[in-house]
Amino acid sequence: MAKSWMCISFLIFLYLSSEGNFIKVNAEMKTWCVAKPSSDQATLLDNINFACSHVDCRILSNGCPCYSPGNLINHASIAMNLYYQANGRNYWNCNFKNSGLIVITNPSYGNCYYQYT
Repeated sequence: MAKSWMCISFLIFLYLSSEGNFIKVNAEMKTWCVAKPSSDQATLLDNINFACSHVDCRILSNGCPCYSPGNLINHASIAMNLYYQANGRNYWNCNFKNSGLIVITNPSYGNCYYQYT
């Protein structure tokens, strides 16, 4: 019992002592929002419609650099990121009913650059 209590106390101490540093590191880290690969098609379409009703999604238009590949997960990721960036990069702005994922690796590809503001 004593060993369990010491272990729990140590974990609580680590959490409390590192919390400020964790927040500071995350605030300085570049992040983007993308769609979770496990998201279904209806959710992805809802995410596109929601995000694009709040931000300019012309970058997804036919002939623009981010149109191709023209699939829902790609378009949803770009639209979700535009919304996430425009609203201050708060984790709740990438939730999208639990279908968003915050990443620290720039998801840009080819001539399609994921916005970072």
